[in-house]
Parts: sequence; structure tokens; C-alpha cells
Amino acid sequence: MKTISVIDPLSGEKLHDIQSHSATDVGLTFLRGRQAQPQWEAMPAKQRARIAAKIATTLISNQDELMDLLQSETGKSRAHAFEEVTGALGAITYYAKTTNGLMKRKRVRAGVPFMLTAFTEQASVGVVGIITPWNYPLALTMMDVIPALMAGNAVVQKADNQTAKTVQLARDLCVAVGIPEDIWQVVHGDAAEVGNAVTDNADYVAFTGSTATGRLVATRAASRLIGYSLELGGKNPMIVLPGADLEKAAETAIGAAFGNSGQLCVAIERLYVPQHDLDRFQVVLKRRVESLTVGTSNEFNFDLGALTSSAQMERVSGFVDRAVAEGARVLVGGKRLKDIGPNFYAPTVITDMPHGAEILQKEVFGPVIALVGYQGLDQAVELANATEYGLNSSVVGDRSQALKLASRLMSGSVNINEGYRASMASVAAPMGGMKQSGMDRRSGPGGLLRFTETRTIGVSNNFPIKLPTRAKQYLKLAPIMTTMVKLIGRV
Repeated sequence: MKTISVIDPLSGEKLHDIQSHSATDVGLTFLRGRQAQPQWEAMPAKQRARIAAKIATTLISNQDELMDLLQSETGKSRAHAFEEVTGALGAITYYAKTTNGLMKRKRVRAGVPFMLTAFTEQASVGVVGIITPWNYPLALTMMDVIPALMAGNAVVQKADNQTAKTVQLARDLCVAVGIPEDIWQVVHGDAAEVGNAVTDNADYVAFTGSTATGRLVATRAASRLIGYSLELGGKNPMIVLPGADLEKAAETAIGAAFGNSGQLCVAIERLYVPQHDLDRFQVVLKRRVESLTVGTSNEFNFDLGALTSSAQMERVSGFVDRAVAEGARVLVGGKRLKDIGPNFYAPTVITDMPHGAEILQKEVFGPVIALVGYQGLDQAVELANATEYGLNSSVVGDRSQALKLASRLMSGSVNINEGYRASMASVAAPMGGMKQSGMDRRSGPGGLLRFTETRTIGVSNNFPIKLPTRAKQYLKLAPIMTTMVKLIGRV
């Protein structure tokens, strides 16, 4: 059996080994899922929802073990591990409560009242392929896998190698409370080989990751005429409104930018502040960032943890180093914290970069904020929208003014006086991106319905006047039908 070594983010040493699956292994996994899926779909949706409720209970019971494993594989702080568990629980409990209603057959308006009746119902697509990243392995798993299962599908999930054991533990806990083993299976290994095999065998693909890889997944899925959803990269802006409390704005920015050490697709990376407030805001923000603690333990005593890999360290430090070389100034941070461990990076704020700078256009995916002054709200909106991405935005200041501004921002979610938690925690609302930040949405009713096909059922009610089937029947019925159409239009 071929294995892959997983590296400890904290020490740089080997953490453990995992199996490396092949494309053939993936194909056999789909075969088992396809054989088991019809019986799972035949189970009443209400019964599947009861299993989801049990899953929430077992995750709560095993919360400490899950957080320990999350931290060991990702290096995140205890606070951010806890935040991830609660995010997973929010998704599970939402679908436990809504699955039965979403999957029920529904009566819709028929073409000809009394003569016809029409219904719609949801059918599962079959076996769903779900590809999840390393940064939020538990939360993103539950946000996609649970609704796919609740819709009556089997799931084959490609877990990132770095966090495969966290995903496997979550899956095993779910199997223990009622998910059949072949209905949810986990694979991992070479990213291209296993990812392509999942896409090539699935009836629907849900992918979370980079925009570049998302395009490849979309092309591959489209060639097979299967559905897909993509949650991709972001370069998320925060606008501080004129008159905003600068102390509160700085604290909000810290929470928005440094969650999971910035390794979060919806994290704020660009911060726009009125030019006349910029100097004062720099002082406030610098003081607050300098007070953040960096490290990791199984206690709630560090604000930021580690970056998850040496590759992430090189990525983040490279962005900052290039920005400085182009003339940007480091306000605070901007350095590796080697005395703590190999993958710790100081929370960083940089400023004085031109509007077209790389660090204002490309996703850093680390604890780095680019701070920019603006002249007037029109310019603030223009700058906020001036990237290829459109995942998340934030506006801080007067609530009424912020709500007006929110509708001008080209992003799938906008948070008012918050960074990302306000929208992320709203599991009944859709979550996803505009522009190059993705296709379709997770969460909310659509987060489940994307894993289904809609079937329409039309019924003839044997009304005394039947719909015509022969040409001559239209001679008498055409005027009646025209009148009925007019009446229906008025009702």
C-alpha cells in the first residue's frame, strides 16, 4: 500500500502516514456507493433528518477530540478550532430541521385550473463527489456532505491529505449513529489523480479551493454534463465609513482578517479607510495588532495559531516581501516567528502600496492586511470592486449607511459591522461568490437542493371538458381556452 507522510505544522516533523488511493480505488469506491445509494434514497427524508440530529449530538460529545485533531493537523489556535466545530454544528442542525420540508412533494400552480394538477418533487442525483480543502476540514465537510446525504445521495469525498484524519474521524462518528458505511466514503492521495477520478465518476461535484483548480473541475464536469458548485478564492475588502468609531473598526478588522491566521476564503485582506482618518487609524490598528498573541496549545490562550504548512509560509512571506520590494511599508509584523516554530508568521499590516499592487489583487491566504486610504465613498466602492473576485465584503460604521453601500459591492456576502461571521453563521442564507469566486451556493435551502434533480408531475383530473388531442377538437375549445387564459392572467 502506497502511503503519504503528513507533516506536523508546529514542528515540521512527520505527524503520521495516510494511504494514497489510486484512480482505480476511487472507481471502486464509487461503485460501492452507487450500489448502496438506492436503499438510502428510499429511506423517508424524515428518518434521514433524525440521523442528522444524532450526528450533531455525537459531534458535541466528541468536541474535544475533534478540536485536538484539528489543531494537530492544521496548527490553528484552540479558539479557531472551536469556531470550526460550531460552524459544522450549525450546518448539521439546520438540515436536520429542514430536510423533510425541502424533500416533500409540493403542489404548484397548474396550467389549467381544475382540469390539471401539478406537483414538483426532488430526486437525488446519485453519487456526489465532494472535494474539500485543508483549512476548514470539519466545517466545510459538514456544510457539503450533510445536505448531499440528506438529499438521498451517496458521497465520495476527496479529503486533503493534510487533514484526512480529521475528515475520517468525522465520517466514522457519523457512521456510528446511522450513516451506512458505503453511503459516505473518504479518499485521498495525489491531488490530480484522485481529484480527477472523483470528478470523472461523480453525478455532481462540489469543490472548494482555488479559482485555478475550480476552472479545471468545471471544465471536466461540463464535458460530462453533470452539475457542479464551486466555492473559490477571494480578495475580500472592508470599508470603514466616515465617522466610524476607529477603535471598534480596528477590532472588527482584526477579527475579520486574522481568523484561522488568515487561512480562510472569506477573510478580509484589503482595508479601506477615509484618507482623513488614515493616520489616526494606523496608530489604533498597530496597537491592537501588536497585542495579539501567537502560538498554539489545547487551551484558549492564543489569538493566532500556525500556518498549516511550509508552502503556506513561503506563500505568505513571499507576498509581503514582494510588496515591500515594490515600495510598500510594513506597519506591523511582516516577519516569521521562528522562535515559536517553523510555520508561525506575525499578524501583519502593510500600507503605502499603489492601487494596482499584486497584494491588492491576489489572494494571500494568510494573516496580512493591506491598508489603503480613500477619498469619498464612490472611490471606496470602486476600489473594493476592483478585483476579479467577489466572495465576501464588509462595511463598518453607521448601520443605515452601511446597508445602502452593501448593495453596491460585488460579492456574494456583505457583513455589516462584522467581518465574515455574521453571514457565515446564517446557515439559512446562501453562501458563495460572484465573479471568479465561484458558482452556485452552499447553505440555505439551495445548499441541499443543488444535490437534487427536480421532477415535475402533471395530472389530468378527468374534468368534463378534456384537453384536445385531435385537430378538429380545437374548433370548439380554442375560444374557451383563450378566455380561460385571460381569466387566469387576471386572478
